[in-house]
Amino acid sequence: MTHILIVSSPYYADITAELVKGAAATLTREGATFEQIDVPGAFEIPAAIRFAMNNKKFDGFIALGCVIRGETTHYDYVCGESARGLMDLSLQHGAAIGYGILTVENEEQAHARANAAQGNKGHDAATACLRMIELKRTFDVTT
Repeated sequence: MTHILIVSSPYYADITAELVKGAAATLTREGATFEQIDVPGAFEIPAAIRFAMNNKKFDGFIALGCVIRGETTHYDYVCGESARGLMDLSLQHGAAIGYGILTVENEEQAHARANAAQGNKGHDAATACLRMIELKRTFDVTT
């Protein structure tokens, strides 16, 4: 059975809760089991996934969170470095990762994308993770 780790940043708790809800529903519907942990922010998600990779317990990972643009360049660093970290894990370590970190201009955009009845990016991230696991198995890739 496929076992997934959802790593989420509850910095915007209501938005992240919707993302987790969408991902969990998709995983359950597809017959996958999962665990979920929170980390302080989107920047910490790649490190948490890397830590979890050490025990070989998980077939894949889903990164969920939200970064809303503010008045400083902090947004750019958090978005870029969290995405880069996740891509590095995929390319260098063969991790199957579904990317669901919203990078938006305001809360309205975030809610529209996170809502399970509208954008449902949690579902999209779960679907991407499951598909990447299938590809790893097809090509017999080990982490």
